[in-house]
Amino acid sequence: MTNIVAIVQARMTSTRLPGKVLKPLGSKPAVACVIHQLSGAKRINHIALATSTEDSDDPLIQWARRAKVDCLRGNLHDVLDRYYHAAVHCKADIVVRITADCPLLDPTIVDKCVERFLQGDCDYASNINPPTFPDGLDNEVMSFAALERAWKEATLPAEREHVTLYIRNHPELFRLANVENPQDYSKMRWTLDTAEDYAFLNRVIQRLEMNHIREQNPRFTMQEVLELLNTDKSLLETANASADFAGKERYFSSLQQDYMPRL
Repeated sequence: MTNIVAIVQARMTSTRLPGKVLKPLGSKPAVACVIHQLSGAKRINHIALATSTEDSDDPLIQWARRAKVDCLRGNLHDVLDRYYHAAVHCKADIVVRITADCPLLDPTIVDKCVERFLQGDCDYASNINPPTFPDGLDNEVMSFAALERAWKEATLPAEREHVTLYIRNHPELFRLANVENPQDYSKMRWTLDTAEDYAFLNRVIQRLEMNHIREQNPRFTMQEVLELLNTDKSLLETANASADFAGKERYFSSLQQDYMPRL
């Protein structure tokens, strides 16, 4: 049987919103929202949390133990190395990369990406190349062989930090595939990175939980979130504030890079 393992990367030392992955969103910490949503994916055999060996990530280990989630530790900055060793530990044949700042992750979209990969004509499949889903519904699927080759060959710091960058930058080495949504929602921001994002996501998840108050541990779909945003203008205003702030962050970051001295 092919072992399809979803590995969720998480750390507590986010620069913009420290400790974000354990911040409460509705009734659960953010990382619990991600794990719960992901556990609804029918194609996933196992879920593991991959954090660092830094003392700052001890609270994540403690949470994982209480939640009975498989949790592994590795290098803080070499996330590719962390993924590789987590995949080896879990005996993964196929690895699904998920980040812990995506609390509205849609399990049906994860399944679509896995199913695209399982067609057998690619080494890597995602829904981000190019993106057509809201930012925050990202997932990437790769063979263990592709992950292992990237782990062996990637040398740039960015390639070690961003797990799949080496794979995506070398289409001559890896066969790439993409899952696209019929309508482009890529300008929507549903990821957790700033205080503005947190305000938006907390309100959305609280509303979704209220809509499912009679259900125990419901999971939410992209379509349900879209319908909620379409009917509540105040949520749209909060979403726009989050997106505007993120856009300014990217703008000032690019300015800083443009004016850095060339060495």
